[in-house]
Amino acid sequence: MSVDAATVKRIGRLARIRIEEEEVAGYQSELNAILGFVEQLAEVDVSGVEPMTSVTPMTLRRRDDVISDGGYADKIVSNAPLSEDNFFMVPKVVE
Repeated sequence: MSVDAATVKRIGRLARIRIEEEEVAGYQSELNAILGFVEQLAEVDVSGVEPMTSVTPMTLRRRDDVISDGGYADKIVSNAPLSEDNFFMVPKVVE
């Protein structure tokens, strides 16, 4: 795939980047080089390679999915200026 001058201007407009007329040729060659590299990546044979989420193999630690209040509501509201029954009290802002 090759990028022409009109496409460079359109990309600049969509990205809200001002591209002067004398800069179009430079951006055009840069975008063509990037697309050429992407085309090289498409030629790599990745059959048999499983998708991965990390460079090192790892498994997530799991915990039981149980509903709880956390057990430390007193600690959470201890620094609040006003609290009542483990809830934050705030001034009324809507009439």
